[in-house]
Amino acid sequence: MDKFEILKDIIVNRRAIFPNQFSDEKVAESEVMQVLELANWAPSHRKTEPWRFVLISGNSLLTFADYMQELYKEVTPEDKFSPIKYKKTRDKILKSSYVIAICMKRDPKESVPEWEELAAVACAVQNLWLGVHALGLAGYWSSPKSIIENPKYLQLKEGESCKGLFYLGKPKNPSENSERGPLKDKLRLMS
Repeated sequence: MDKFEILKDIIVNRRAIFPNQFSDEKVAESEVMQVLELANWAPSHRKTEPWRFVLISGNSLLTFADYMQELYKEVTPEDKFSPIKYKKTRDKILKSSYVIAICMKRDPKESVPEWEELAAVACAVQNLWLGVHALGLAGYWSSPKSIIENPKYLQLKEGESCKGLFYLGKPKNPSENSERGPLKDKLRLMS
């Protein structure tokens, strides 16, 4: 297979695999570092490299699960509180080998628009996700409002903000095929 076909296969077959579909087998630290290294190679205008990652593993997963569960309880109005979501908040974390907080450090000079730095962070996550798929791992990017608005646990530095959580594990089963609508429905040619 040539490089294009390999890349196409990885991109087309990458899927979100949710923590309830993770096996009990743990992801090796070397594997998570490999995919984070790929994330570090994302494009960024003016080389601001705005992506930042907080890697949560081991005993910290239990502490983080407790934090997220209590945070959900604290910020959710009583009439919107869901015992199922409360439980799932904890279960997703504890089912994961790693939880990676996806963060962004805004360029202090604001040399590029903020949307470009958000796009660079999204590109970093795409690189991470493609690496996860290529290694036969499982992952899911979520953006819980509670941690985005209350990132105290993550001990972020000045100018940093949380953009979501990436749950990482090993899949129980191979991912299923997905579909996309035809490109022609999303393309307008001008010549």
